[in-house]
Amino acid sequence: MQDMNPTDVPGDSREVLLHLFDGTQRKVLITDEETPYPEGKLIVSRTDPEGRITHCNQSFVDMSGYEEDEIIGQPHALLRHPDMPAAAFKDLWETVKEGKKWHGYVKNLRKDGGYYWVYATVIPNVRNGEIVGYTSVRRKPSQKKIEDAISTYASMS
Repeated sequence: MQDMNPTDVPGDSREVLLHLFDGTQRKVLITDEETPYPEGKLIVSRTDPEGRITHCNQSFVDMSGYEEDEIIGQPHALLRHPDMPAAAFKDLWETVKEGKKWHGYVKNLRKDGGYYWVYATVIPNVRNGEIVGYTSVRRKPSQKKIEDAISTYASMS
């Protein structure tokens, strides 16, 4: 996964070196500009067993700020915001690899350096007893739950 391109990030930003779960690193640019979650929309994506995106809906494209051809084949960590503690994703992966459903509040990073919050549900896709990928459906989170998650995640960092 490539570092973020400064030409994609308008205005002032700060650079953060993000350490990903797989041991790789990525330079990201953060603007602290929030994009509100759109009313009545669901963000949907599917990945292969390693977390590479194989499908996404238009709401995913719109909220991420990427074009679909920039998203497909990329690790879902493309959207990883540095405010999200590694322990949250460790829990997610441990849960879904056991074949269980995971849900939680996630702060996602946009291509333009901004962010958006979601309430995510991740479900393993099982065929013939084997996990062949994952489906994630994101909904609009309540402001109270976002505030709780911010507090919780700050204590985990």
